[in-house]
Amino acid sequence: MEEQSDSTITRLLHEWHRGDESAIEEVMPRVYEELHRLANHYFRAERPGHTLQATAILNEALLRLVERQDIDWQNGAQFIGIAARMMRRLLVDHARERRALKRGGPEPALSLAEVADLQSNHRTPDLEALDAALEKLQKLDPDKVRIIELRFFGGLTNVEIAQYTGVSEATVVRQWRRAKAWLFGELKEDLGIAG
Repeated sequence: MEEQSDSTITRLLHEWHRGDESAIEEVMPRVYEELHRLANHYFRAERPGHTLQATAILNEALLRLVERQDIDWQNGAQFIGIAARMMRRLLVDHARERRALKRGGPEPALSLAEVADLQSNHRTPDLEALDAALEKLQKLDPDKVRIIELRFFGGLTNVEIAQYTGVSEATVVRQWRRAKAWLFGELKEDLGIAG
C-alpha cells in the first residue's frame, strides 16, 4: 500500500470511527483491489470446484468489517490485517461446516499458496490444522500470530507489518522466521513428514 494512499485511508477510517458514515464508502474502493488480490491469492491453490469464491469471501469479510465501526483504526494496514483475519475465519468456518455435513468423512486439503514457503515440496496442511496450530501459538506468543496473519493472510510486506505493529522490520523478519519454524514443527505430521 502506498504511503500517501495509506494516510488517506487512515484519515478516512478515523472519520468513519467518529461517525462519518460516508467515509467508509470512500475507503472501500481504495482497499477493495488489494483485498480482492489477497482473496484470489487464497483460492489460487485451492481444489477445483471449491464451493466458495474469492469475491464471496471478500464481500462477507467487508460486510463484517463495516459492522465494526467500534474499532479505533490506526491505519490502512490494520484494516487490511483485520480483513485478512476475517477471511481466515470464514475459510476455517466453511471447512468445518463441510466436514460436519460429511459427518466426519475425509475432507480434501484446503491450501494457502504461501504454505509452500513453509513446507518446501511436501503436501499442504488443511486449513483446520493450520488454524488449530495458530490457535495454539496464540496462547504461547500472540505477537507471532499477528505477524503470521498480517503476512500470510493479509499479504502485507515486512515494512507494512512493522508500521502496523510498531516494531522494527528486523524484528518482523526474525519473528516471521521463528513463527514459520514453529508452524513447520506443529504441522510436520499433517504435511506427511517423518519426524
